[in-house]
Amino acid sequence: MNDMPKITQDMINLYDRFTHVTRDRASYLEELTKLVGDAQTAQCVTALIQANAGAAPVTPENDSRLTMETITLPNGLVGYLAMPKGETRKLPGVIVIHENRGLVPHIKDVVRRVAAEGFIAFGPDYLAPLGGTPEDEDLGRDMIAKLERPAVIDLSLKSIDFLRAHAACSAKIGGVGFCWGGGIANATAVAAGDKLQACVAYYGAQPKAEDAAKIRARLMLHYAGEDERINAGIPAFKDALEANKTAHDIFVYPGAQHAFNNDSAPARYHKEASDLAWGRTISMFKTALQ
Repeated sequence: MNDMPKITQDMINLYDRFTHVTRDRASYLEELTKLVGDAQTAQCVTALIQANAGAAPVTPENDSRLTMETITLPNGLVGYLAMPKGETRKLPGVIVIHENRGLVPHIKDVVRRVAAEGFIAFGPDYLAPLGGTPEDEDLGRDMIAKLERPAVIDLSLKSIDFLRAHAACSAKIGGVGFCWGGGIANATAVAAGDKLQACVAYYGAQPKAEDAAKIRARLMLHYAGEDERINAGIPAFKDALEANKTAHDIFVYPGAQHAFNNDSAPARYHKEASDLAWGRTISMFKTALQ
């Protein structure tokens, strides 16, 4: 590993195009091999850029502060629920919307992190209708591409309704999404109306500008400074939010890459940006959902 080349923006851009546009690993590795010099180095570089399903969680599965369970409902809703243990007062709910690989261990960790902050957190598995999140992340991305947007938003709305009806929930609901899930969080805010009080999107695709008028939730939008693909949509959405007087905060983190919050992907994780964005996110939820 001491002979590994420095991870460059070109390498990260190749990976981003593979995971969000082509989904063709063979072509990606062929191009990366040309860039780094040999196939073995290309595989090593990829291991640093991509998420590691075996990475140690921030909030472990046996955290004694929390209760956790997998939920399967007759309406097709499947997901991971976590909440503080022994809490007697009703708590706000937060749906956690996964990246384009499904409800992977990292996102379950994020669900637990949200719960540890004093919320009832629920991470829906948007791949449940196709058999559930697979271990193979390439297959997960291919499955995500097969999902139809109306069905995805319907699952988000079912998740909100599930939390609102939960006996331990105050019926104040927030949402947070990452990557693909950031775009779905934005789209959910458009569709949910008054049922969603707060929404946070990490490097997520923006809705159409004309849909901004439908948003009732307070928004917080986190963007990576080096994420040209997603950031291209900021100006039009920002103008629409301002024109409609939608409460919002937009933060761009210089030097950060797309997926900077994912601590299981070492080459793209940006601790300073991640910590700052997370602190802002939790603070906003604690204010907007009380």
